[in-house]
Amino acid sequence: MVACPVDTLGHQGAIRGRTVCPKRTARARVEPGRRSAPLSVGSGSMGRMSEESLPSDALPDYAERVLEVAEMIPAGRVMTYGDVAEWLEEGGPRQVGRVMALYGGAVPWWRVIRADGVLLPGHELDALGHYRAEGTPLREASRASEGHTPRVDMKRARWDGGERGQDHI
Repeated sequence: MVACPVDTLGHQGAIRGRTVCPKRTARARVEPGRRSAPLSVGSGSMGRMSEESLPSDALPDYAERVLEVAEMIPAGRVMTYGDVAEWLEEGGPRQVGRVMALYGGAVPWWRVIRADGVLLPGHELDALGHYRAEGTPLREASRASEGHTPRVDMKRARWDGGERGQDHI
């Protein structure tokens, strides 16, 4: 399942203010006659599950919690995949990355990034537009860097989650 726009041919599933489309799935190319099950996050580790075993109108609890943290990050600030896992005190960077890849389209996905500040491959221009609009601190790319794409300045842009009191998930 992937996030889809609201009112897209009437097949979206509203989930706590987000839409997830059970009919549109991100899939690798599969040989004819062979069906593969998508990867999903289950109990803090990666595992395989069939599409039928995941209700079309519900996100896994861990995914919902990751998306809530992504929504809490202020404009102009970022958290790493590891920071989100540490905040939740569950899972790790790969599990958070998988949740963001599967369900992150409906939240400010550009605010959850790699620890080295490199922009998400394939989405560099979209992310860069968001960073510039929000005033996220960036480091200019060196001439040797591929594509001369800037990186997020992690020292200035990283958000520690503020107070973990009442708002802790």
